[in-house]
Amino acid sequence: MTAEPDLKVPADGTGFLRGQFVVDALVGLLDLEALETDIFRGLSPQVAMQRVFGGQVAGQALVAAGRTVESERLVHSLHSYFIRPGDPSIPIIYTVERIRDGRSFSVRRVLAIQHGQPIFILSASFQLPQGGIDHQAEMPPAPPPESLPTLAERYEGFDELWSVMRQIPQAFDVRYVDDPPWVQRSQGPRENQPHRIWLKADGTLPDDPLLQVCVVTFASDMNLLDSVLIHHGLAARLDPISMASLDHAMWFHRPFRADDWLLYVSSSSSASGGRGLATGQFYSRDGRLVASVTQEGMIRLPNA
Repeated sequence: MTAEPDLKVPADGTGFLRGQFVVDALVGLLDLEALETDIFRGLSPQVAMQRVFGGQVAGQALVAAGRTVESERLVHSLHSYFIRPGDPSIPIIYTVERIRDGRSFSVRRVLAIQHGQPIFILSASFQLPQGGIDHQAEMPPAPPPESLPTLAERYEGFDELWSVMRQIPQAFDVRYVDDPPWVQRSQGPRENQPHRIWLKADGTLPDDPLLQVCVVTFASDMNLLDSVLIHHGLAARLDPISMASLDHAMWFHRPFRADDWLLYVSSSSSASGGRGLATGQFYSRDGRLVASVTQEGMIRLPNA
């Protein structure tokens, strides 16, 4: 990668910046530049953001780890911490430490650095494909994604939010099964119920299995804490709350494509001490559980 990825592409009739151009830009965002052995550089998109999106740094760090592992070994888990806000105006340097290469598993640790300080740390484990016992949780029922409102339609009547969101490139087609936080807010808290979203890359992705996983890692940080907010009838940008991801863990169970529809089901089991915990599962359209995710985020209210 030699230039900053350009996400300023034409909008379609919805007003969103979306489609294959944006998906290609996301692929470029995840295509790190190799500076030296086990040292990589990643850039941020040309959009006005105060800090680097957490899913971006997690996805880029996983790319860095994966490029130091034999291609036959597939990532099966990652564990990470967000340490400092990322600065989108300068590159991020990723250094990879090769912890172990065993007969079946490889472990890598990645440090993301800006301004001479770590902003993010990730550990990832890779495994040669193997057989074994097999079971999974059943996918919850959900209507087909094509029958649900588009994201642009979900923002109708919320002009203030729309004016912000329409400026952010949308690499994913997102269809809410359950009301999003900004709609749920007027109805009050929705407690102890899963939050369901269909999503997929809004275009065609290359076949690279590592890229497919990194794209879903990117997407997993977009809506996960919504399940915490909905539990309390809150919505970002409409309520005076401060939010940030603190840590993020994922497990990849079965092969999938990120440009096919995935049902993202999340829930929150706890919120306390200015933090909220959310867990989620990704299901393929044919009902296979392909990935699980857990995240704790900072969620602060004024004077709390």
